Amino acid sequence: MYIVIGISIGALVILLVLAAFFISNKLKRPSAQMRKRKFFDKNRGQLLRQLVSQRADIAEKMIISLKELEKATCNFDKSRELGVGGHGTVYKGILSDQHVVAIKKPKKVVQKEIVEFINEVAILSQINHRNVVKLYGCCLETEVPLLVYEFISNGTLYDHLHVEGSISLPWDDRLRIANETAGCLSYLHSTTSVPIIHRDVKSVNILLDESLASKVADFGASRYVPMDGSGVTTVVQGTRGYMDPMCIYTGRLREKSDVYSFGVMLVELLTRKKPFSYLSIKGEGLAVDFSTMFAEGNLRQILDPQVIEEGGEKVEKVSTLAVKCIKSRAEDCPTMKQVESTLASLRPDTQQVLGTRGNGIQVNYPPAANGSNESTRRYSMEEELMLSSKYPR
Repeated sequence: MYIVIGISIGALVILLVLAAFFISNKLKRPSAQMRKRKFFDKNRGQLLRQLVSQRADIAEKMIISLKELEKATCNFDKSRELGVGGHGTVYKGILSDQHVVAIKKPKKVVQKEIVEFINEVAILSQINHRNVVKLYGCCLETEVPLLVYEFISNGTLYDHLHVEGSISLPWDDRLRIANETAGCLSYLHSTTSVPIIHRDVKSVNILLDESLASKVADFGASRYVPMDGSGVTTVVQGTRGYMDPMCIYTGRLREKSDVYSFGVMLVELLTRKKPFSYLSIKGEGLAVDFSTMFAEGNLRQILDPQVIEEGGEKVEKVSTLAVKCIKSRAEDCPTMKQVESTLASLRPDTQQVLGTRGNGIQVNYPPAANGSNESTRRYSMEEELMLSSKYPR
């Protein structure tokens, strides 16, 4: 009798536990769904759908579920980390379609960064260029939105340029990377349906693949501009040392702002100096000091010795181009299309004379301090992913 009662009570307890577990699971599922929906709305998911495309099928492909990313990264396992920075962590993952990706998972987000996030997704979804990092999509089901990019295996231009020791990237690679980057920026400025200004051109934002081909990244600060070229009024944003002084002064953003930043990056390639930290004896930044030395015919003092050894006569031509790009007046600067054309004419596979291409820039070398040209002419010249978090815009 007591045995039967005991068994009955035991069975009842087990049933109650199972029922409680079942009910709890039932309650949790809607709660999880509601939480995902809350985050989706908070992260401006509906706006993103409108911006990405009028075609719902494209928009849906751009929005990746949290479940998919958890599977791709083994629940964001530490072994999948590519790097950790001030803004968050980047993970390597493999999607169900076998694409290898880099997943940017910020630590926290504020409203301004959500706007930048939406902006980056909207812009990259409309860009199709071999030298732009491919955005596969994003996840909006977490408190902090996640971005999913193609995995670029070889770090950044900054990584390869600023290494320890006297030998860095070969000159031909520097020239090719500059040409590819210029072509990408020219495409953004003049080939897309609405011109796009990158707004944060720097060596940290140039990713390199296994063959050292360039991939322009980080479009969070990018802006569309009117077709009439009038520019757009904006809050000053960029990276110290690379920023267009006229944009800082006037608050007007134009395509030439990218030209200026690209010119500073050219100077960086020529000198291996870091624009954000460089300060001359006179207290001048890298761009100003380079321009001054160029005008005085003293570039040899600041050029990278490896560039002097490997670059030949092309060094003075690239130096002239760089100085033209970092002119303080936008009207005096070339367009990115002209910059691309000029750099292309200097590539080993083209062997064309500078200035002979249709949109190239005619180079006039300034006289040296002693009145002769000879002193200038003799010169023989997945981690964002994480590094950009080190250097404030």
